[in-house]
Amino acid sequence: MDIGVVLQCNPPASRVVELAVRAENLGFSHVWTFDSHLLWQEPYVIYSAILAATRKVVVGPMVTNPATRDWTVTASTFATLNEMYGNRTVCGIGRGDSAVRTLNGAPTTLATLRESVEVIRDLANSRVAHHDGRSLRFPWSEGSSLEVWVAAYGPKALQLTGEIGDGFILQLGDPEIAAWMIDRVRSAAAAAGRDPESVTFCVAAPAYVTADDSPEALAAARDQCRWFGGMVGNHVADIVSRYGSAGEVPQALTDYVEGRAGYDYNEHGRVGNSHTDFVPDEIVDRFCIIGTAADHLAKLEQLRSVGVDQFAVYLQHNAKSATLEEYGENIIPALRPPVTAIG
Repeated sequence: MDIGVVLQCNPPASRVVELAVRAENLGFSHVWTFDSHLLWQEPYVIYSAILAATRKVVVGPMVTNPATRDWTVTASTFATLNEMYGNRTVCGIGRGDSAVRTLNGAPTTLATLRESVEVIRDLANSRVAHHDGRSLRFPWSEGSSLEVWVAAYGPKALQLTGEIGDGFILQLGDPEIAAWMIDRVRSAAAAAGRDPESVTFCVAAPAYVTADDSPEALAAARDQCRWFGGMVGNHVADIVSRYGSAGEVPQALTDYVEGRAGYDYNEHGRVGNSHTDFVPDEIVDRFCIIGTAADHLAKLEQLRSVGVDQFAVYLQHNAKSATLEEYGENIIPALRPPVTAIG
């Protein structure tokens, strides 16, 4: 299992680059960032600095969208980064949340998302793309390689992911829900004539390592990660409004949003925000990974057993350095198969 890290592009940008370099040196495979240009600094500028300062790590947005950026510009950006730094990018994409809603917009349709994935992927892989009645290609791009991973929660979005996605991003660390969603994506891939095993499955959630399992330590960790339950609840509320709370989506995912009063994007992804009172400790424990290193390893093994290929650590809390170090020194090495010099 790969381990990635998800950063916010808070100033100074040099701090984001520093965390990315440390993550690579500690064995993390991917560095992701939020892509919400009103709330944070421009990620693609920062990706260039990260790629210049690292050797192997793969970078990309978790997630971009088809609404706030022209698809051909997005593809050109990735193709340019690949030419400069050697195919070390990945594009996470969804219908749009904070980037569009802070501008009083709305998420795109799934049909628009589908078309954007095809256009971005073809152009950023140095191929011809068909867009708005024209055949397009970057004449300067040769050998660029880009995978497009789709972020999804609802049944129709999961179906789309299985049909066209190179990867699936689930922003939620509950093994039971992950298993259900991965099964839906795999079934859709098989129905579309694709190899279900060709889809990469990435789960992203906050991870907070505690020194022990004392009530005090766990309570402090939960308070640092509770924001995530609010963010997920914001997405789930859209699903409930469309499918109902007793529809196709597991009730383990939908039940807790009944007490949700609203969402303030000024506090999006921030610890201590004011719209998480409805998120109980049980949801924080299920959706995040909290506890000792042994607790993290146990949950990561559960996620790996249901088909997760990468766990991406949301690093939005007060223990950024400690979490990176604990994962790099103890958790990532323990996930690797043992290799001996002498057989």
